[in-house]
Amino acid sequence: MSTVRRPDHRNEHRAARGGHATGLRHVLTHLITPLLMCIGMGLAYLGAFAHPAPHHLPVAVVGQGRSAQLLAQSINDKAGGDLDVRTVGDRSAAVERLKHQDIFGAYVISAHGAHGAHGAKGAKSEAGTGGTADATVAKGASHGADRASHGADRAGEAGAAGALSASAGTSSAGGAAGPGKPAPELLVATAASDTSATVVQKVFTPVAAQQGAPLKVTDVAPTAEDDPTGQGIFFLLVAISIGSYASVAVIGGAGAVLPLRLRAALALGTSFVVGLIGTAFAGPVFHLVDHGLGGLWGMAWLYSAGILLIGTGLHTFLRRWTTLGVMTLFVMLNFTSSGGIFRPEMQNGFFAALHSFWNGAGFVEGTRSHVYFDGYGLSGHVWTLVWWLVVGLVTVGAAALAEKRRRTAEAEAAAHAAAVAAAAVAATVPDPAPERSGRPVRTAGGAAGAGQGPAEAAAELAGEREQEMEEAVGV
Repeated sequence: MSTVRRPDHRNEHRAARGGHATGLRHVLTHLITPLLMCIGMGLAYLGAFAHPAPHHLPVAVVGQGRSAQLLAQSINDKAGGDLDVRTVGDRSAAVERLKHQDIFGAYVISAHGAHGAHGAKGAKSEAGTGGTADATVAKGASHGADRASHGADRAGEAGAAGALSASAGTSSAGGAAGPGKPAPELLVATAASDTSATVVQKVFTPVAAQQGAPLKVTDVAPTAEDDPTGQGIFFLLVAISIGSYASVAVIGGAGAVLPLRLRAALALGTSFVVGLIGTAFAGPVFHLVDHGLGGLWGMAWLYSAGILLIGTGLHTFLRRWTTLGVMTLFVMLNFTSSGGIFRPEMQNGFFAALHSFWNGAGFVEGTRSHVYFDGYGLSGHVWTLVWWLVVGLVTVGAAALAEKRRRTAEAEAAAHAAAVAAAAVAATVPDPAPERSGRPVRTAGGAAGAGQGPAEAAAELAGEREQEMEEAVGV
């Protein structure tokens, strides 16, 4: 008995090992997707956020005359492309440019720094004592901007270094910044970017220190009270994005049996609901936005609909790789280029370029413009979202054509297979011959024996051939 069972036992083990190997290959193949996600997320997030540094960050020096130009030029020369410093004639013009997001900081020179205290005598002092003060201020500013490329913290350290390096001229600067001199003022707009405002403040703090007065910071575009950093809009983007691309997996997977037009309708309906959820979070739930909720919902719907339509269309082509593809488009490249944490002026060229046309940037900047900047530049951001919606519609259209061609090809293949099977069955069934025993001849058109007519014989023969064909094709 043992000699009989041993081969069976070996065969069972061999079959089990074969099944385990097949299952292991299946699991390892599917593990490729999360591993690629890990690599992609690391490259995207660390590449975009690990070393923030200003790149041509636009700021302004507010003032007229030689002192303002000297300060701006000195900072530009020492910054080496990290800052883009220009001069603005007066404070109101600087505020206007901040609200248009043309600049992200404006340093207002106090009145005595630009002109003398007493008419022509003061004008002459601009080239004497006042000029010395201006040179000292510019020297401190240049050292402060020299290391601004290393980020906000390094910018503060550079400002301190600049202050120490200019200590030899502090007495003359202090003379210019007498007790009656107004404190220098820095204008920022935290609603545009809290991180950019922080960098600008750390760059200009040592400049004010050289004038012997503390820096007064004025926020001309503050954020909502319940969103002090302004980054709540970014996390709203994250919530809407997850609701959108996660729904793509459900519509593409569970809804694969549905026609594409129904899947597209489901995508549009889901985006409607996702937009409402996002608006509720921004308004009554967390109070990130205190007005303009209707416009916010419109942008949320456009943003979500674009993601859902693109993902639904891509599922036809990518199949099980759809999740990786959608995450690459709308997480890895999208969140990092949105400007919600760091504006493009604080990122490298790749993510700064994506910011100009990616849909996440359109939503974040559009929401900022709508809520905090009186709609300035809003139309351009809305058009960005509209174009992504158009891309989604085109993707769905391409998927519809591909699925139609696939169905046609499958139908032709099935018809061809059926024809081949029928021909094979017909070839294996010999034509019946008359039997010598006196039995009736089974032919489609011949006469039947034993009282069976031609119609009955043909029907019986057809039934037998149909049964043989079903057995041949496995029905």
